[in-house]
Amino acid sequence: MFSVRQKREIADKIQKILRETNHSELPVGEIQFQIHVDGVDDGSWADIENNGAVVSPAVNLYNERQDLVSD
Repeated sequence: MFSVRQKREIADKIQKILRETNHSELPVGEIQFQIHVDGVDDGSWADIENNGAVVSPAVNLYNERQDLVSD
């Protein structure tokens, strides 16, 4: 559903939001998380994890072509 760049950007923003809570139970350093996003169709979905958990991301060329912003 999202390109690798978009997933990394989303993960960075989630990391920032979690860190801004200043919650005492959060670890120092990177916060581990997983989210699942459902799209409009049954086959449209995304799993997003913290960036440190994804060393070698799987690339879906369909998703990459939909990303209008490229690095």
